[in-house]
Amino acid sequence: MSAPSIDTLEKLLGTPRDGALLRFSLGMEYLKNQNADRAAEYLRQALAKDPGYSAAWRALGKALETAGQPAAALAAYRDGIAAAQKKGDKQAEKEMTVFARRLEKQRPA
Repeated sequence: MSAPSIDTLEKLLGTPRDGALLRFSLGMEYLKNQNADRAAEYLRQALAKDPGYSAAWRALGKALETAGQPAAALAAYRDGIAAAQKKGDKQAEKEMTVFARRLEKQRPA
């Protein structure tokens, strides 16, 4: 079975099923469809609903990186690392730490 389409997911906005997971799913679908700016919007909305959602922080960092916003991506990864530490999500913490270090190395001195 294929993943739900963006249209299908957007029809659920404003319904009882609207929440962090729906917004995260929309963000991921937009990211897969090469629309990083729109992805970042939905991922930020997911985080507004659940600030501890480490996967959403990781995806937001990736979306911002893809959109050519490395400083914002680094900030998202750092916030995501803090959220993951608070939640005890070691894997997400490790992944975002690697991504953040990579971005830090790319920054001009």
